[in-house]
Amino acid sequence: MKLETNRIYTLKLATGEEVVAKVLSVGTDMLEIEQPISVVLGPQGLQMMPNLFSADHQHPVQLNTSCCVCVAETRDDIRNSWIEATTGIRTVSKQIITG
Repeated sequence: MKLETNRIYTLKLATGEEVVAKVLSVGTDMLEIEQPISVVLGPQGLQMMPNLFSADHQHPVQLNTSCCVCVAETRDDIRNSWIEATTGIRTVSKQIITG
């Protein structure tokens, strides 16, 4: 899969951790990502928590590509949760009302 910039992806790290982030740039050995958030399985299903607690979230994060086991398109519901968690903007799913 060729990663596109300014898109949100799910990254599975070698540690087993799953991270959702926006990819800002792709280098030969580094990804520059924005607002990495870990996805964890909690008692009430999937939950999101900050990936880096002490980092300044206004600046991009560098991730070594050798740490990534796999990369995938992020599910719509998780992408919408990421957008809401990082921007405060709630996305509305498309619905057609017929009557």
